Amino acid sequence: MPRNRLSPVRVLTGGLAASALLLVGVGPAHAADSDWTQYRATPTNNTHVASGVEEIFAGAIPTANEVRATPVVADGKVFVGSHGTGELQAFDLSTGALLWQAQAPNWVHSEMIHADGRVFVGFGNRFFGGGPEGYRGTGESGVLSLDPDTGDVLWRYDTPGEVMPTPAVVNGAVWAVTGDRHLYKLDPETGEALDVVETGHVVSMSSPSEHGGVLFFGGGAPRPYTFSAYDTAAGDYAWRRAFPEFTHGLDDVPPAVGEGVVVTTANRALAPGSAGAREEHSIIAMDERSGEVLWRHVIGAGPAPTNNRSGAPTIHDGIVFVGSPTTGAAYAYDLHTGGLLWRNPVGAIKGAPVIDGADAYFSTTAGNVYRLDVRTGAVTGVLELEGALAPAGPIIVDDTLVVPSQSRHVYFVPLDEFPDSRASGGSTASLGDPASPWGSVGGAAASAAGSLGADAGSLDPAY
Repeated sequence: MPRNRLSPVRVLTGGLAASALLLVGVGPAHAADSDWTQYRATPTNNTHVASGVEEIFAGAIPTANEVRATPVVADGKVFVGSHGTGELQAFDLSTGALLWQAQAPNWVHSEMIHADGRVFVGFGNRFFGGGPEGYRGTGESGVLSLDPDTGDVLWRYDTPGEVMPTPAVVNGAVWAVTGDRHLYKLDPETGEALDVVETGHVVSMSSPSEHGGVLFFGGGAPRPYTFSAYDTAAGDYAWRRAFPEFTHGLDDVPPAVGEGVVVTTANRALAPGSAGAREEHSIIAMDERSGEVLWRHVIGAGPAPTNNRSGAPTIHDGIVFVGSPTTGAAYAYDLHTGGLLWRNPVGAIKGAPVIDGADAYFSTTAGNVYRLDVRTGAVTGVLELEGALAPAGPIIVDDTLVVPSQSRHVYFVPLDEFPDSRASGGSTASLGDPASPWGSVGGAAASAAGSLGADAGSLDPAY
């Protein structure tokens, strides 16, 4: 029978926590080209997919509505859910052709993860109900399982609050955190609830990052905001840590886990300025075993973003890469010391970046993808796309950059065709320019070519 449990908010320092976590390196790609079992397919958030197909589509795939979740690439297909209207679509990875379309009962912010020949996706919206429970999500909320070849619904599990975070498949079960302050363990074959665990906090969009069978996620209301590590094998919390100073964001951010470190970001409300509400954005690194805070820094302050208030981090090769919607800049920190390596004010960033060799790709809410030098943060190329690129960040499939957009498109851009600011003439391209497959070259990014500058703030009317 399902059980309700709520452990005290504290840090555990031995026993379960020490035995549950394997402190091993986490590579940039997920294990198999047919599985995508958690948010961005990997706990580091640095998503590289080996597709297994001879050639993949290049261009823009039109979608039913805005895309605010990472497209899932598995089994030669691209799985995309639509914000606001809930269409679920599968496209052929080689041709871009629509294979099938299904319908979720509410918004889709969850990725359509793929495991063991099934697709799993959460649905629900961000609004708070009027009841005394304080749950987030109005209308219908829950998890669907679909056939990846036909789109037929295999089962549906309803929850009292939204399932905007991406579920995770681990230890033979589907796990979903929700806006009704619970963690659900579901049977992947039937959708039956195997366990229901009380989290005590609303999880807005903090998709769990799974490593070593442990789910890491942030929670919000009621305060204090709390970060949790739940051991799926033991059926209990490995540790929990309260952050009473934060007022926003911890429940929005899908954390990154790598090299024994868990990284997330969060926001603290400041006194309003002349232009309105302001917030302070912070980054926090915790020990994966114990939850001990290893280091933390104030990223900066600026106008309070609307929704998705805190940027998602990516870990790669001992470095944390993160963008801020509050300060309007991209950052790199040393994963183990917290030292700031560089900062570049390219614009408001909410989605996790993807790292490929010497290049880091960040997408902004203004609709641009910036390629930055991993060592210096200098701009080496800019691609201008239509529509805000939030809150999902880019991924790499084979040798192609895949970018979801709120313009109702998913863009597939070969890496060798990404505009290069180091070439003669400039640094910017716009998708769709007739002179080039990916646009014409200009000099609009020159002002962002260095790694210093004033905070740009967040200008994000779209989301």
